[in-house]
Amino acid sequence: MSPRERGWPSLPEALPAAVVDNHTHLPVGADEDPGVRDGADPLSLPEQLERAASVGVTRMVQVGCDLDTLAGSVALAEQHPPVVAALAIHPNEAPLHAGVREVAADGLDPAVAPRHETSLDDAVARVAELARHERVRAIGETGLDFFRGGEQARQVQRAAFRAHIALAKELGLALQIHDREAHEDVVEILLADGAPERTVFHCFSGDVGLARACAEHGWYVSVAGPVTFKANDTLRAAVREVPLELLLVETDAPYLTPAPHRGRPNAPYVLPLTVRRLAEETGTELSGLCHRLTANTEAVYGTW
Repeated sequence: MSPRERGWPSLPEALPAAVVDNHTHLPVGADEDPGVRDGADPLSLPEQLERAASVGVTRMVQVGCDLDTLAGSVALAEQHPPVVAALAIHPNEAPLHAGVREVAADGLDPAVAPRHETSLDDAVARVAELARHERVRAIGETGLDFFRGGEQARQVQRAAFRAHIALAKELGLALQIHDREAHEDVVEILLADGAPERTVFHCFSGDVGLARACAEHGWYVSVAGPVTFKANDTLRAAVREVPLELLLVETDAPYLTPAPHRGRPNAPYVLPLTVRRLAEETGTELSGLCHRLTANTEAVYGTW
């Protein structure tokens, strides 16, 4: 792969109407200076916001999902009108706060993964403290990630997920769910504890069955770049089962860059590629889909 191919994707064709990136990780805290990522030149936060606006991505939900990015995400939302925040302790972070090393963030070997000094209860309490800010519109991303880790880690994740569900309902905020290889358990907990009124499956990775369950219960399905990946027929089939009034779109940047730029760094300005694929899969006229996605976003997170 050449240096050009490792860099930031080119600016896509602008959308005919504005949309919202419903889940992204902008540089905050230790990442405030994005530096060089995946062979790319630095792309500052103002540059990211400017590029996004130029192609029709006029607003975004910034997600802070560990102690290092919670306060920074709130500050970013305070300083930049296009941005609101979502806050939580990520399911792969939760076991580390409980002294469990079975799950390691960022691909670290669990044997050398750091244990966080802050307890899980105190970490969730910090989320609760900051989530009362008017610029915070969701609790998330929280949920279950069974991709790695044993039963001890999974039990901690379940407890953390339940605590975040309760917090979202207490504060009247939306819930953003991280669900990786844990579909049945996520649904079981949502039904047992009672899902918040506005519940979103972030970066939806389920099949037709899960899509139909979301439709039945009124849970929102947020689709990211993997819907454009060649081998993802199962995901595309699931998306076709989602009622348009429950559909959202996101980047999950800097991860999951859509085709044809897979493997390169992602940013909100790349979102139009995913939106266009959603229009194809749902058989919806592009401008109409943009308006629908924006209306859905405001139904979940309010206006800003």
